[in-house]
Amino acid sequence: MSSRYNILLIISEDNGQHIGCYGDPYAQTPHIDKLASEGVRFENMYATQAVCSPGRASILTGLYPHQNGQFGLATHKYALYDTFPNMPRLLKNEGYRTGLIGKLHINPEDAFPYDLRWNPKEFISFANRDVRKMAEVAGEFMKPSDEPFFLQISFPDAHLPFHRQQFGVPEQPQEGKDVETLPFIGIDTPRLREETADYYNCMSRLDTGTGLVLEQLNALGKAENTLVIFTTDHGAQFSRGKTSIYEGGLRIPLIVRYPGISLNGHTRDELVSQIDILPTVTDILGIACPTGVAGASFAPLLKGQKIEWRTHLYAEWGSGGVVTYFPQRSVRNDRYKLIANLLQDRPSPSALGYSDRNQKWTSGATQEEIASSDKRIRAAYELYEQPPRYEVYDLQNDPWEFENLSHNPAYRDVLQALKNRLETWQTETNDALRHPENLHRLTRKHDEIQERYYAESVWGSSRNYEWDYTEYLYR
Repeated sequence: MSSRYNILLIISEDNGQHIGCYGDPYAQTPHIDKLASEGVRFENMYATQAVCSPGRASILTGLYPHQNGQFGLATHKYALYDTFPNMPRLLKNEGYRTGLIGKLHINPEDAFPYDLRWNPKEFISFANRDVRKMAEVAGEFMKPSDEPFFLQISFPDAHLPFHRQQFGVPEQPQEGKDVETLPFIGIDTPRLREETADYYNCMSRLDTGTGLVLEQLNALGKAENTLVIFTTDHGAQFSRGKTSIYEGGLRIPLIVRYPGISLNGHTRDELVSQIDILPTVTDILGIACPTGVAGASFAPLLKGQKIEWRTHLYAEWGSGGVVTYFPQRSVRNDRYKLIANLLQDRPSPSALGYSDRNQKWTSGATQEEIASSDKRIRAAYELYEQPPRYEVYDLQNDPWEFENLSHNPAYRDVLQALKNRLETWQTETNDALRHPENLHRLTRKHDEIQERYYAESVWGSSRNYEWDYTEYLYR
């Protein structure tokens, strides 16, 4: 091995670029901001899919969800359909000690060899978030010096419920009067401001935990030989955020500190994705990257080099739980974005999940709040719930995708060019749902599972079933 850098991979939960160093006016994130000042911040970093398991699987395998099979939540029996090389296994084979603090949330878990797995519910859960204890355990794992380490820390913030304070953190929580709602929601009400304030309190707690872990790293004298990667699984859980294929769900932070190599306080505008993290790590460490990985190494970008890089970036939606199955694909270039909605005979279940008609996610905009908005926002929410076959957005003039241009004749060429790009990508990545017969089979199977196991409560958590859903794709 040509390099023995330690790897510290920090994956937060359910947050976009709502961090001070990204220009957010309400974020109280001094430790993450400091990390950015010591490394490289990526302005255009994207999740492959805006829900937990698929995004995390893409980080560790370098593959899109439709490639590795983890296109839904592990808690709803979605899983990798094959034994793919993954980051902890690759590093374990290179002599690294491997550790996981917090959740993995990918099936099968035994495909990922961690020497340490620490995830006790009294310290790490949606109900309990003790970032001090997490940092303490991280310090103990990083302490031995005879072997390099790979440590993955999965902080539970900022997942719902948005806890105002946990274990005394943050010391001075923000309130609704201190913030405005996130711009991609498009609606600003006192109720949503209270939800948003507590989201920012989660971000503050995440920042505290990140700072404590980095403090441990410094105290151990290992900061100068540790590659630090800070990112998240997907965007924030508000309407048009998590579980959507809009920017609010897909655009996320990425900060990398590569000691002695990366340019301090540098910002990159290239289109990067979760699939790029694995090949970047293998490139920096000088080990072979698995064949067939969809991503590319951005290590040269950390050094300030100019290289040939992708001009288009892709993402998708498959499912969260079975009831949120609603296949979508997207592609964007430096200005325009296309969304392809593969099902036309039903509304988006994820959009319905945020509606107070279902009372699934309290952070969603209510029907009253939507009705009180201006015509443009009302139209955007109608489209969110019942999307057309295609959507096109001008991200330069409409960064939060409120005005669909797919039926505007002036954008006919843009639509066709992006459709061509998307079809090429689906072919190159062996997207089974490019074939209508596969889409039909998979949809029918999801409908059967939902009818049989979720009939009493569509938004419940009935998981008393086993299924090999990939047999409906690859045959």
